[in-house]
Amino acid sequence: MAGFHQVDEAEVFRGHVFRVAHTRFTDPDGQPFERDVVRHPGAVAVVPVHADGTATLVRQMRVAVGEAVLEIPAGTCDVDGEPPEETARRELAEEAGFEASRLERLAAVYNSPGYCDQRTTIFLATGLEPCPTSPAGLEERWMSVERVALADVDDLVADGRVVDETTMLGLLLARATLR
Repeated sequence: MAGFHQVDEAEVFRGHVFRVAHTRFTDPDGQPFERDVVRHPGAVAVVPVHADGTATLVRQMRVAVGEAVLEIPAGTCDVDGEPPEETARRELAEEAGFEASRLERLAAVYNSPGYCDQRTTIFLATGLEPCPTSPAGLEERWMSVERVALADVDDLVADGRVVDETTMLGLLLARATLR
């Protein structure tokens, strides 16, 4: 936004996936203010839709919320120089065990722009063929794969079976795109 200027940024934490920075800004009136910001390399999410109108989701443990969450396959853009489409194809195979003949970008969204710069690119995958999975982490070793009907998305959200916002958006965009 015009008139806001970043003065500086200092890293206060670096983890495996993200880092935290303490930033200083000035507002349009020149008033200084500070914010802590999570810097994230970005992510992809994939809605794999089958010819019968169902989508493959994964249920995996999310320690931050203390429960297993039903989600579209997704992953961090953690390979330097890898295009998002390639990351999406890799995550689709790793987590759901599918290769897609067609991958279409649906949207790129900020997950929590109030404190984090993570941007997730959501793709629609069609023309699915099974392939070997290769779980990449401890949580993925224990995840399950499930299919849901796109026609049931509203009910899945309303009754709390789908609580992940990227999954909600991806399923709704996929359904609208395929209509």
